[in-house]
Amino acid sequence: QVELVESGGGLVQAGGSLSLSCTASGSIGRIRAMGWYRQSPGNQRELVAHMTGGSTYYTDSVKGRFTISGDNAKSTVYLQMTSLKPEDTAVYYCNVDDRGVAYWGKGTQVTVSS
Repeated sequence: QVELVESGGGLVQAGGSLSLSCTASGSIGRIRAMGWYRQSPGNQRELVAHMTGGSTYYTDSVKGRFTISGDNAKSTVYLQMTSLKPEDTAVYYCNVDDRGVAYWGKGTQVTVSS
């Protein structure tokens, strides 16, 4: 079993920045991919950013503003968010693929005020 703990959410004004982190612990085998999703009220959970091997992916709405990175030694994935917009307001969830099994964090709230 792998446990994910997210941190770094909060309240920020539009145009501001926040950094999220997610650390995996437990019976970690081989993490193949790590990513961040978000869900706002009334909407489906959507993929924000994803990294696997040397490749990264960003949904169009965050390209140029968000950066995903990882520290394998610390089993941690980060999401640096800049130029935040009110529409970025959501609960952000960390997701990890460990040996083909998907694990989720409990989520961290990001609120961007206008």
